[in-house]
Amino acid sequence: MPGIETSEIWQLVAAGLLAGLLGGLMGVGGSIIMIPILTLALKHDQHLSQAAAMIVNVFVALLALSRHHRARAVRWDVMLRMIPAGLACMILGVLVGNLLDGATLKVIFGSFLLIVFSVYGLRLFQDRHGAPRREPSVTWVPVGVVGGLMGFFGGLLGIGGGPIAVPLLQRICDLPLRQAIATSSAVMGITSLIGAIQKNMALDSLVGAHGEPLNLDYHFSFSIALCLAPTAMIGAFFGAGFSHALPERLLRAAFMVLLLWASLQMLGVL
Repeated sequence: MPGIETSEIWQLVAAGLLAGLLGGLMGVGGSIIMIPILTLALKHDQHLSQAAAMIVNVFVALLALSRHHRARAVRWDVMLRMIPAGLACMILGVLVGNLLDGATLKVIFGSFLLIVFSVYGLRLFQDRHGAPRREPSVTWVPVGVVGGLMGFFGGLLGIGGGPIAVPLLQRICDLPLRQAIATSSAVMGITSLIGAIQKNMALDSLVGAHGEPLNLDYHFSFSIALCLAPTAMIGAFFGAGFSHALPERLLRAAFMVLLLWASLQMLGVL
């Protein structure tokens, strides 16, 4: 493939499988695994890593959605109310992200995941101490807020929005974890498509980590995504199935470990 060495192709294939498995399992699209691997291990610029990951997000989310739909876990009423704000804020998030250099985006990415980890940990702590579950609040305002935040940070960081949507659908809308994961996948299948097109079409005009013009186009990011996508879809298929078979507390713990690892990697702590 253009600009990609054979050894890197196999690394991308392996990364796609791991990211898809964990992304399908937790409803986060896999980007929080793909982007650190592409940026830290394979030394690609943050913008390029996000552009490629956003393409893969579409396929992973849609395939995971098929499993969630068969398990009857998707809240379609919530999904339809998230879409308008999600799409508008996805476009805004990509525009804002495109104004930043790659190094700044990398720090924001790590900081954001650390915040999500803290919020999700608080939810787990509350559940452990017997906090009562309330009836889901799925009116336009709370659902629209979640959709907007999911779209903005998804566009800004190329993460599809799952890492923020899953905990917020639980915290703000009081959805059960499995419904939050499934509904997040449904929304990502649409918003990630728009974000991927927007991000990749602007790739040749963006600035890298050291202030240098990237001078890359969507053909290179598409080649990377083409290596990642097949195994990521296989991983997502099995991961989404496991999400309905594993204990809920185990899923939450795995999600927290995943977020903490990714954030510390991007911030250069590990």
